[in-house]
Amino acid sequence: MNAGLGISAVTFVCVITLGIGAFGLRLSRTTSDFYVASRVVSPGWNASAIGGEYLSAASFLGVAGLVYTLGADMLWFPVGYTVGYLVLLVLVAAPLRRSGAYTLPDFAEDRLESVPVRRLCSLLVVGIGWLYLLPQFKGAGLALSTVTGAPSWVGGLIVAVVVMANVVAGGMRSITLVQAVQYWLKLTAISIPVFVLLWIWLRHGAPQPHIAPTPPGHEWTRPLSGFGGRDHPVYATYSMLLALCFGTMGLPHVLVRFYTNPDGRTARRTTLIVIGLLGLFYVFTPVYGVLGRVYLPTLPHGVQADSVVLMLPMAISPGLLGELLSALLAGGAFAAFLSTASGLTISVAGVIDQDLLRPRIIARTGGDSVAVQGFRIAAVVAVVLPFAFSLLSVRVGLADTVGLAFAVAASTFCPLLVLGVWWRGLSTTGAAAGLVTGGVLAISAVLVTMVGGVHSGWSGALLAQPAAWTMPIAFLVTVVVSLKTPSRIPKGTARTMVRLHAPETLNAGLPEPTTSSY
Repeated sequence: MNAGLGISAVTFVCVITLGIGAFGLRLSRTTSDFYVASRVVSPGWNASAIGGEYLSAASFLGVAGLVYTLGADMLWFPVGYTVGYLVLLVLVAAPLRRSGAYTLPDFAEDRLESVPVRRLCSLLVVGIGWLYLLPQFKGAGLALSTVTGAPSWVGGLIVAVVVMANVVAGGMRSITLVQAVQYWLKLTAISIPVFVLLWIWLRHGAPQPHIAPTPPGHEWTRPLSGFGGRDHPVYATYSMLLALCFGTMGLPHVLVRFYTNPDGRTARRTTLIVIGLLGLFYVFTPVYGVLGRVYLPTLPHGVQADSVVLMLPMAISPGLLGELLSALLAGGAFAAFLSTASGLTISVAGVIDQDLLRPRIIARTGGDSVAVQGFRIAAVVAVVLPFAFSLLSVRVGLADTVGLAFAVAASTFCPLLVLGVWWRGLSTTGAAAGLVTGGVLAISAVLVTMVGGVHSGWSGALLAQPAAWTMPIAFLVTVVVSLKTPSRIPKGTARTMVRLHAPETLNAGLPEPTTSSY
């Protein structure tokens, strides 16, 4: 491929990102601007921004790579990614906005009146955020290397620098503008090549797909037949779906978006629009995997399946047209990396700033200038450390890594949020026990999978897709311990539950939460 076209596309996306971020800087002055864009983002604009940050490396490159390699079973990934927002809409979207919190740890402390529970949530937010950031840097390196031949670390470095500049400069107000534009950039970049490549494919007689010599071989088109050559595919499929459907509500960069809506009603409208935007995008990504089977039955040695999206245009149409389409896809991929990494950095930086870097007393008495400065320092930490980790060799694909982050979120924050929003009997001790149990089990499974790879038999299936057992255990522990410790139910539970579920007009007379840092 013409490296100059690829570099131009990536440069264009980066310049657009920095330019919009600089415009947003003019609007960002207060702590509320940096954390939640002063809670004035409209549903349509917010939905575009959520689509921008949610459609990550796993969506743009990883889904196609999984469909190409592993077949029809992998179509459950985009289904689960989208359905997760439906679960979020039904269970927690509006109550979260009514909570008045800035971050998920803020919500936990306000609901449970416990600083230790807040600390647990802070550690989990950072862990999940960094686990989700790793594939963004990896994907950026893969994309830039594929289209230009640059070393893989260069793409990750570009994403890290651009994200750091935007987040440090303008916070949530700036990133909201960036991510909303980037959703439409990504949709354009993923859809136009599909129509062109399908037209070429049909024009030349639509050759039948070839089966690449990778598992599950001849079962590639059969659902629930192999799940990537792993044992117990039915369990693996349903466990993955549970992780995606219930893990969405526990992703810190997703939740923070609902705090930017003016009220609970607009939070629900935002979620409905998001479902439509995600569904539209995911119509296109599996097509690349299927066409890859037609024109790239085998990949060059050492080339990852996630690269098939970027390699396909040149395989179908060698020459200028293929180069232009590949460059367009490279630009869209970088928009995906930048927008998702920006949202994750915002959420992780907020928690690091409030809970892990500086004493909270400084945040409360230092005013906006001190708070904003602390946020900027935290943003640098939030980007630099996961970028350094991304330079290490990890044997898990982009979508698989993101799936593991969903599993951790489903096993920790899902029980806390669902029970915290809907059950008055949740105790501080029960919530802490559930977070620790779900976190230890899911994170252990993640580490074993990432370090040791996927194993065979039931042990491999349970570790590679842990949500089906870690999430129910976390729920059970939370409920049982709460029932055993009724004295630890927060005294202000009744007031908090009214705030979460009553319309904003009725909540107007209630005092604001006093546990939030800002």
